[in-house]
Amino acid sequence: MSLGKTDVVVIGAGVIGLAIAAALARSGREVMVLETEGHIGTQTSSRNSEVIHAGLYYPTDSLKHRLCVEGRRRLYPYLESRGIAHRRCGKLVVATSPEEEARVEAVLAQAQANDVEGVSRLTGAQARALEPALNCSFAILSAQTGIMDSHGLMLALQGEVEDHGGFIAFNTAVAALRVTPHGFQVETGSGRLDCRILINAAGLQAPTLAAAMDGYDGPTRRQWLAKGSYFGCAGAPTFSRLIYPAPINGGLGVHLTLDLGGRMRFGPDVEWLATDDPESIDYGVDSQRAEGFYAAIRRYWPALPDAALTADYSGCRPKLSAPGEPAADFVLDGPEVHGHAGLVHVLGIESPGLTSCLALAEAVANMVCE
Repeated sequence: MSLGKTDVVVIGAGVIGLAIAAALARSGREVMVLETEGHIGTQTSSRNSEVIHAGLYYPTDSLKHRLCVEGRRRLYPYLESRGIAHRRCGKLVVATSPEEEARVEAVLAQAQANDVEGVSRLTGAQARALEPALNCSFAILSAQTGIMDSHGLMLALQGEVEDHGGFIAFNTAVAALRVTPHGFQVETGSGRLDCRILINAAGLQAPTLAAAMDGYDGPTRRQWLAKGSYFGCAGAPTFSRLIYPAPINGGLGVHLTLDLGGRMRFGPDVEWLATDDPESIDYGVDSQRAEGFYAAIRRYWPALPDAALTADYSGCRPKLSAPGEPAADFVLDGPEVHGHAGLVHVLGIESPGLTSCLALAEAVANMVCE
């Protein structure tokens, strides 16, 4: 059954899909967002650290670098203007051994190459003057790093979509995609929907949808899944800033983040999954992983009390690089890549996707609206 035509279909109502939909709706286009679940942002967008990243880590001129820095510069004013809870609390990236010192020095050099403002080098004594419970030989202070209410951001973006005439269809799974002579056709359980612009922002499912698209002869991308678990910490907060260790392969290490109520939490770790099927992910947190958390945390917070950690939640990163490989960049497969005007596959959006969302949305809109 035909459901008719619309100008734009965006698949996925996570923070990325909503930001793209809002950008396209603001431009005057008729936008429909298709979301498998019954609410916005139920998967990757609601299972992260809610950190506003400064842009320290990413290779210069990569999409992660450019979209994170520009996204962060746009995000703070957006949050402020809409009354969305956030705090520019800053963070310390710390070294606790000579080997870690080399890795943190590399982060500092990368941050300087990326023209990230508000970054400074601290001695161990200077870092402990800011955070007395901290153990480190030296640290980087990133003054522009912060925390935010990610659900509040998504609600604001949803409101923008709807205020500009867009519509979000919940509980609407996409069964198939195909290229047509006049654009694209999206098959759902309710029927077929035709559109001129199609944005695949389906998160963990995006590579599968792209690879199965009928009539699409562009590149396909393999995805690996890396689960990350978080543990909460009982008691009053010991730190006022985020604390990050030296980065590790596959992630940024088990770091200390704060929620807007001041509660401390730690994570994520990196657990490469044997499956590449997002439907088979078990989001339960194995309490036995706490042993590794205690060891990692006590490198920079030796006074972490016994039995202070409690299993909290987990998320899953969509990785476009295999275990042991250098981290892959974001991928925006648009018309210049595959030749189909109006089509963009948004792939591999892990951290710093939340920070990057507004800049990424503009980049995607420019790819289909030139």
